[in-house]
Amino acid sequence: MNRRRFLCLSAAALAPLPGHAGTVAAWEGTGLGTSLSLRLVGADPHHARQTFARVGAEIARIESLASLHRDSALTRLNRDGHLAWPAPDLLDILTIAGQVHAATGGAFDPTVQPLWLALANGTDTEAARHLIGWDRIHLTPEEIRLDPGQALTLNGIAQGWAADRIAALLRAQGFTEALVDMGELAALGDGGWPVAIVGPDDAPLAETRLANRALATSSPRGTLVNGQPHILGPQGQPPLWQTVSVSAPRAAIADALSTAFCLMDRPAMESALAGFPGSRLEALA
Repeated sequence: MNRRRFLCLSAAALAPLPGHAGTVAAWEGTGLGTSLSLRLVGADPHHARQTFARVGAEIARIESLASLHRDSALTRLNRDGHLAWPAPDLLDILTIAGQVHAATGGAFDPTVQPLWLALANGTDTEAARHLIGWDRIHLTPEEIRLDPGQALTLNGIAQGWAADRIAALLRAQGFTEALVDMGELAALGDGGWPVAIVGPDDAPLAETRLANRALATSSPRGTLVNGQPHILGPQGQPPLWQTVSVSAPRAAIADALSTAFCLMDRPAMESALAGFPGSRLEALA
């Protein structure tokens, strides 16, 4: 989950929201392959400390499901080719991935992991391409099974899914105004958190306010794999854009769409957005 994002939280995001008398409690950490942060409005110090501890535990749990860099359900699935009685949350991530795969005409495809490894290791990329194919995944509550040689990456969706989970945790703790940054953003509250989107060269692309909404940004050359963009076309298609930002009611949807849209033209993007009500393109460069 090592995806550089090009988002700038404006200074206003670190102060009490207009019309809200509460102060902001801040937390910063690392996980999910990136820097993480939270801003909670109206939290007393004790409640904030308790909540931050719960957030840390939830991040560890999410990594135990979806990380490629430690022992996890995902690494065991890739190693063994199957996983019996997968956790419902892992099934949820993969179900959303399948929905975005269908909506984007296959541009979003977590089965590109063998190609990523071939590029990283300098091995046969053509052989790796023959292992790509979401339609070959067997996904049921009883078992996830891959075809021989297949492997999955959730790097294009897991950070967004994590933002959704942390946002849900905060709501359960009684917070109504918060900004969650788990590599992708999820905002709670009606007041709106100002966010500026910039490109890889730090050029400003757009500004928006997030209110009960999520935002994800992908830049193919933000991370390179042996000099190649880290967002890989399942059918060999190269990235068409430097930076794509998508907002949506769910961060997992925004995350997966922004990844896929790096490989898609505008008409194809609009068609995919129609399948996810409330989702929209925020920046494109």
